[in-house]
Amino acid sequence: MDLPLVLIGREKNRRVVTATDSAARAGGLRPGMAAATATALVADLDTEEHDRAADAAALERLALWVLERFSPIVAVDGTDGIVIDSTGADHLHGGEAAMLQALVERLAAAGITARAALADSWGAAHALARNSAEPVLVAPPRHGMAILRPLPVEALRLCRETSEALRDLGFSTIGDVLAAPRAPLALRFGTQLTRRLDEACGRRSEPIEPLRLPDTVEAQRNFAEPIGAAETIARYVGKLVVQLCAELEERGLGVRRLDLLCRRVDDRVEAVRVSTARPVRDVSRLTRLLCDRIETIAPGFGIERMPLLAPLAEPLSPHQRLAALTDEILPDVSSLIDVIANRVGADRLYRLAPVESDVPERSVRRIPALAPETGETWRRDWPRPARLLRRPEPIETLALLPDHPPASFTWRGVRSRVRAADGPERIFGEWWKRDAELFAVRDYFQVEAEGGERFWIFRSGDGEDRGTGSQRWFLHGLFG
Repeated sequence: MDLPLVLIGREKNRRVVTATDSAARAGGLRPGMAAATATALVADLDTEEHDRAADAAALERLALWVLERFSPIVAVDGTDGIVIDSTGADHLHGGEAAMLQALVERLAAAGITARAALADSWGAAHALARNSAEPVLVAPPRHGMAILRPLPVEALRLCRETSEALRDLGFSTIGDVLAAPRAPLALRFGTQLTRRLDEACGRRSEPIEPLRLPDTVEAQRNFAEPIGAAETIARYVGKLVVQLCAELEERGLGVRRLDLLCRRVDDRVEAVRVSTARPVRDVSRLTRLLCDRIETIAPGFGIERMPLLAPLAEPLSPHQRLAALTDEILPDVSSLIDVIANRVGADRLYRLAPVESDVPERSVRRIPALAPETGETWRRDWPRPARLLRRPEPIETLALLPDHPPASFTWRGVRSRVRAADGPERIFGEWWKRDAELFAVRDYFQVEAEGGERFWIFRSGDGEDRGTGSQRWFLHGLFG
């Protein structure tokens, strides 16, 4: 059995607990507690020295990983978190909620347990991520302070002395603080408390200074007079792309991802992220991709600085295509794919590739639109439907056992009479994947209804032995 574990660090002249595992928390230990008290409360307590420098370096590496894959505006948030401004990038991941879910799942796959929250302000997201029971929480737009009222006062990012003083005065939640007169609180605790309240509710801006990946190719333009018109932004985007592509050419690189950061006069940053399917340094193509997203930029009272970065670039050598007059030149569709992917999200644009498996739902997978050929080929002995349902759907049938197709069937409340059928095609379970498939079989039929529709249906089992399947019928695909 693992012993309770805590990390011990020094705060001023005291040695205190800085982090605890679940076993230590169950024993009543918490961060901030004196180290001597912790060792007295829990017998056989395992203690380790807290290496703050190593923690900070690891957190920054994790933030850079998020910057490269999810959003152009990422920064370290305290000693245990990361703040992300997803504006301009969430559409590439299917929306805000899908992006958060993907981020938490990717971290979990790497052995990192995380909670994520999305809110109108940095302060609100910070508070919700650290005090919500849900691993992923998306606050409703324009939520104000209502969603923060039940949270403890520590969620306001106050120093420990201020939080303890508030609790001594009877303030346990943010709602208690909001209910009190503001002036006496400011007089008693200074401007920190009121500033954190204003930041949490969005009345006061809190700019995020994004991290930069090392050796990032960058072009930047500062403006003596702030700009705001879409035409002006587009003109300077074109100039920045020219500078960036010149730098990329010197390094022999092509861009796979571009981040346009527009820093406004109020210190807020508006970001646009676009991606390409292949390394590119074509000026007109990259300019078009960025200008297609200008409508998402809110310039406010004006933009005073505009960096353009290439956080993801790959080698791209200059080449010349030589072809005889009789050679067939295949069209380059990568530009079209880039435009569509940046509008609808790269995860929604894909093509299907075959997989070596007789089970239909395992015989196909999604790959990027321009991924190289896998080398696998589709089966040609039995035709497959143009549309395969995500899951086989049960149908009610009238059929003779064991080898006859249905005379009619009912799917989604609509009854169809079978005019012609071909089959059965018997498919066996893959016993090496699951023991339950050792004796499982499916008998597939291609059937044509009286209205001309063609369906792909199957019976689970061989029609005689219940050990081979439930003997129920399912619809799995549609032809044409």
